[in-house]
Amino acid sequence: MAAPSEEFSVNANEAVHIAIVQPDPDNELITRHDFHPKFTYPIVGEAEQIFGYKGLDIEIKFAAHDLRPHINISYQKKFSTVGSTSALDLNATFSNFLPPIAFQQGFEEAIQNDKTATSWTPPGVCVKKYKRGGQDFEVWAGSLLDLPMRALIDNIQILIVFFIEGGQFINLDDVDWTLDRWRVYLTYHKSVQPSTPTASPYSFVGYATTYRFYKFQNPNEHIATLTFPPSEKITPNKLSSRLRISQFLITPPYQSAGHGSALYQAIYDEVMADPTILELTVEDPSEEFDKLRDMNDFDVLEPQFKAANIKINTSPFATLERGRLKSVPTATLLPLDTLQEIRAKNKIASRQFARMVEMYLLAQIPLSHRAAGGASLTSLKVRGARAPNADDRSYYWWRLLLKQRIMKKNKDLLMQIPLEERIPQIEDSARAQEDEYEGLILSYALRREREANGHGNGEASTATRKRKMVLSDEEDESDDLGTASKKAKV
Repeated sequence: MAAPSEEFSVNANEAVHIAIVQPDPDNELITRHDFHPKFTYPIVGEAEQIFGYKGLDIEIKFAAHDLRPHINISYQKKFSTVGSTSALDLNATFSNFLPPIAFQQGFEEAIQNDKTATSWTPPGVCVKKYKRGGQDFEVWAGSLLDLPMRALIDNIQILIVFFIEGGQFINLDDVDWTLDRWRVYLTYHKSVQPSTPTASPYSFVGYATTYRFYKFQNPNEHIATLTFPPSEKITPNKLSSRLRISQFLITPPYQSAGHGSALYQAIYDEVMADPTILELTVEDPSEEFDKLRDMNDFDVLEPQFKAANIKINTSPFATLERGRLKSVPTATLLPLDTLQEIRAKNKIASRQFARMVEMYLLAQIPLSHRAAGGASLTSLKVRGARAPNADDRSYYWWRLLLKQRIMKKNKDLLMQIPLEERIPQIEDSARAQEDEYEGLILSYALRREREANGHGNGEASTATRKRKMVLSDEEDESDDLGTASKKAKV
């Protein structure tokens, strides 16, 4: 016989489900999408178990257009309190993550009788329209100073802890100066024919948030003259800034269909159009987001690298003396000034840009001369810069450039490691990064092939899973190509 603790314990990820609902002609609600959360540990604890119920069902409904929430809890049997052991108070637990409106009665009637639904539009302004599978989609953007935007985000913040590991709520009660730094991007499906004549055509797909950090400009660049007192009101949007993507979520029903790329491109397009934003960064990106970002950034940069004829100088020395190479001649291997111009023009963070350069340069080397194609690393180490074949030399210098970046990034950590352990760790990290690039290069080629055949709506996914880096490769916020600094958090 099972112990009471096992008999009345349920898996929270299975018990909780999210429903996106719309009104129905039969005066009932229809469910457009129903899906389970990926995480519930921020709500119920690390074990993601809920004690005290049998047959537990926790349904969190969201109106498809304005995302008004409602929680409905049902169960077959509840554990009777014994001493200090009692069932988890679910209303109290979820009240920390849902607004008070989610616990009010009359949800279905409110959605069915919403007379404003037909004229409702997402808060903010429409910044992008696109099609997927013959359906219409729109991206809207607005500030958290906007009360309707703030109310909508308050409704759905629970999705952050459900789907983003380590995700945290935005403080919506913060001062106006801080709220004005936040910009929210909302992706909606727009139906040509809503479920009922009185229903909204808009149905939620996903969203992202960005935050502006003040960034000092180069003294040689033009800086607007500030007077004291200022002649006009100073706001965060008028100051030179680094923009950081803080939260990014496409709901499960719409994943792997190109919506993440469309949302990222909408953000990037606004960054490029705003002269006050000097750089786009990302806060703690997941592995999946890294892939999405890599594919989209590479799409932008690859033609520019080709136009600038970016390649490794395989003979950086006038004469090559025998003996161990004391330093990597980066300045003669790569056109650093040209690369820096491309990076600044495209407003890409240094670490991300360096990765895109490395990926591009690797892709220019024939596969048969790379480790993934069977090239001998032992032979490469012996011949190195003296290899008679230019592609072999290119691959040799490429590996050194990659290791150099890893070493610069982890200089302080490596100094704490015994010398005999440093080289294997650097080698492991370099090989893991190279494996990741190979997967991305293959995925990029496959995506280009699908697009050429008219089947290019899906998100990119790498053919090989990214191995965990032995050494850190976090977001680089330095302005100089190939250097690094600690990442700040929102």
